[in-house]
Amino acid sequence: MVITIAGGGSTFTAGIVKSIALRREELEVDEIRLFDINKERQDKVAVVVDWVLHKELNTDIKLVVTTDVQQAYTDTSFVFAQMRVGGYAMREQDEKIPLRHGCVGQETCGCGGMAYGMRTIFPMIKLIDDVEKYAKKDYWILNYSNPAAIVSEACRKLRPKARIINICDMPIAIIDVVAAAMGIQNKKEIVYDYFGLNHFGWFTSIQYHGEDLMPKLRAYIKENKILLPESYLKGMGALTSSSSQNRHTKGSWYYVWKGEYEIMENFPEYLPNTYLNYYLQAKEFVEHSDPNHTRANEVEETREKNLFDGIDHYLKTGEVDANTFYAGSHGDWIADLSAALKNDTKARFLIITENRGAIPNMPYDAMVELPAYIGKNGPEVIARDNIPLFQQGLMMQQLNSEKLLVEGCVEGSYEKVLQAFTLNKTVPSMSVAKAILDDMIEANKGYWPELH
Repeated sequence: MVITIAGGGSTFTAGIVKSIALRREELEVDEIRLFDINKERQDKVAVVVDWVLHKELNTDIKLVVTTDVQQAYTDTSFVFAQMRVGGYAMREQDEKIPLRHGCVGQETCGCGGMAYGMRTIFPMIKLIDDVEKYAKKDYWILNYSNPAAIVSEACRKLRPKARIINICDMPIAIIDVVAAAMGIQNKKEIVYDYFGLNHFGWFTSIQYHGEDLMPKLRAYIKENKILLPESYLKGMGALTSSSSQNRHTKGSWYYVWKGEYEIMENFPEYLPNTYLNYYLQAKEFVEHSDPNHTRANEVEETREKNLFDGIDHYLKTGEVDANTFYAGSHGDWIADLSAALKNDTKARFLIITENRGAIPNMPYDAMVELPAYIGKNGPEVIARDNIPLFQQGLMMQQLNSEKLLVEGCVEGSYEKVLQAFTLNKTVPSMSVAKAILDDMIEANKGYWPELH
């Protein structure tokens, strides 16, 4: 049983590997392979992974570290895909170029997300083709490479038969925060309903042991004017502290969690995905953004620095600070998802999938985010009734922006990509869309296909 992590040089890799290793009996995993095109970075991360597997957890799981496609994927059963095309240097451009033009600068939303999407589409298609060529025939790709909405639409359009499930950890991070705010210890016992697109959705119900938590949650958010647990509210300094272990509560994230209160003051029925702030409060987010110091810089100064400083310290002294070796808890969720596929458990997960009538008043081919039961044959999506007009209208605008972007990227059409930028809710006008796009074309030379 082989699991390959594509993007092995990620700061999240050690945490994901630990989650796999802790489920080694469920997954019956014999070998973990790290694959990345950045050898130097991956080799450093591999030091941590080796420590996790063979010293911290004392497993006999074999570790292979490679930059060779064939070695990475031959006879693998699962591929966890977490690529970041262009690295943090290009993420910084994604965030800072739109801000220069007075628009939201964010890595997965708005123009930044579209730029990142256009860099990622063809590398993801190549990954699918490589896995199809070398892996076991019943392989599964679990893709959480951002921007997942655009990537999943491209996969649907270009490789519709691929055995790929597109996922996102942000709803899980929101449930983590909800559990902490409500004083719930076992977050796995929370059951929720949700609909939307990736980074563009709403929780319609959240239940714990049969109790509807939404009234309590609304009251909590209204009282505290933010969706963060009390432990964070008592010491707001932790939000910007490099030692804070929750990557979704750093610096600029404060405004995102505060935005939950502001949105629900106007639209209290559903709990919004935090990313909806960038669309519903675009003006406000631009106003409190620093165009010279964005989230990419925050990550480089905290998570990135902590990990690689920790690795250097370990190599010099043999001493380990485990707090620097892990980032994010989404590895648990990904490992659980792979266990559900392997063992046919029919456990419930939130996934990105082709609609096919599951939301009746959304297009059949829309890539939507919905709960599904996961078994050996893949997801069984849980259908729902029509969604309200407000949410449907927002989703259609975003969906069509993403579809136009994918079409424009595949066809090399400047006009369609410009239409995608113009249609996006974070952009105020056609002329602003064009100015941003032209700057993005210059910044993404060598990454984007040529647009004509």
